[in-house]
Amino acid sequence: MRSALGAGWRHSPWLQFAAKRLVGLALTFALLIVVTFFIVRLFPGDPAVAAAGPDATPVQVEQVRHELGLTDSLFVQFGGYVRGVVEGNLGTSYSLRQPVAESVSARLPFTLGIALLAIVLVLIVAIPAGMAVSVLTRGGRRRWLDHGFNAMTGLVAAIPSYVMATFLVLVFAVSLALLPPAYSNLRQAQSFVLPVLGLALGPICTVSRLVRRETAVVLEQDFVRTARGWRLGGLRLYGKYALPALMTSTLTLGGLILTSMLGGAIVVETVFGWPGLGLEVVRAILVRDYPLIQGIILVLGMLAALLTLLVDVVLGLIDTRTLGSRNV
Repeated sequence: MRSALGAGWRHSPWLQFAAKRLVGLALTFALLIVVTFFIVRLFPGDPAVAAAGPDATPVQVEQVRHELGLTDSLFVQFGGYVRGVVEGNLGTSYSLRQPVAESVSARLPFTLGIALLAIVLVLIVAIPAGMAVSVLTRGGRRRWLDHGFNAMTGLVAAIPSYVMATFLVLVFAVSLALLPPAYSNLRQAQSFVLPVLGLALGPICTVSRLVRRETAVVLEQDFVRTARGWRLGGLRLYGKYALPALMTSTLTLGGLILTSMLGGAIVVETVFGWPGLGLEVVRAILVRDYPLIQGIILVLGMLAALLTLLVDVVLGLIDTRTLGSRNV
């Protein structure tokens, strides 16, 4: 019986993949707990002073410090933080005087909303655009398109997200007055346009450049040349034969880019006044709200890890040979 289970384990790439990724997620979670606790202690300023208020006396500040548990040793504070996280308790916000989990759950949908829309926009624009440019410029044709595409995408990809977001506000909200410059109403679709564009434009250019390069490599493969010799239609040729071949390498690197968009959402939310985790973590840093900062960073870190896992699963569905090559 054991030998049969052992053989099944060795010959099941999905079981091996699941075991590795579970270990990887556990290690990532443990690392996030350590980092989120100690990194906030590096911020300058005393959280007790911020929580007590500008008019508080030294005695009142010391009383607040004791109430917040800041008089305990660092080891005791860390133990309490780990115990709380394991129990599903992220602590109580110093400034809001409410559980951190409630604040995070209230703002998380706003961040996920623009992040998921931006990711979808990147995928449906970048992959077809990169493939189209590679096909049109195959064999050295249309050099003007090749050079123009590289120059334009390289320029836009190099612009920081906060600069891009500010530029979009100046053009479409201030100069043209076509879109609202900041969050107004969740039910108003126009409120999503500029934040999503500000978050997606850079990754669109980066991923499309990656897809263009990988498509150029795939188009020179023998199986694509053979399929082209069968005089198949363009949609069938590139959609059925070229696209699956380039998705493995594209998603491997593209997954890292998509994961980084969660961090970019923090900056974009601040520019547009979007009531998500990004705007909240900036406010929490200003008032040295340790539990709220820890909770937001921990949640965003785990979302990034889960997004990476999702990319790995998609890669495994496309080509099971990638399962054995994924590291913990």
